Amino acid sequence: MALAKAQSLVDQHPVIVFSKSYCPYCNKVKQLLSNLGAKFTAVELDQEDDGNDLQSALAGWTKQRTVPNVFINGQHIGGSDTTSSKHSAGQLVPLLKEAGAL
Repeated sequence: MALAKAQSLVDQHPVIVFSKSYCPYCNKVKQLLSNLGAKFTAVELDQEDDGNDLQSALAGWTKQRTVPNVFINGQHIGGSDTTSSKHSAGQLVPLLKEAGAL
């Protein structure tokens, strides 16, 4: 059930960040996306009734247990370091534009 919900959320939103509201790495990614002017959806797992189940489902799907867990255009990007690295390499903005988020 949680995996189906996670996949549905990824399918529905061009850019989605599975996050926890208190996580500094999550806040860093959300701030980066905001600073770029990107439209994105954040799902705060610590505020969802089934957040633990969603995080476990994401771990099985992406092999990444930690948050943030970023998807752009249905593609798993990774976490904070990967997202920041893509931005530094000039790869993040083109992905966001392709997704229609910029």
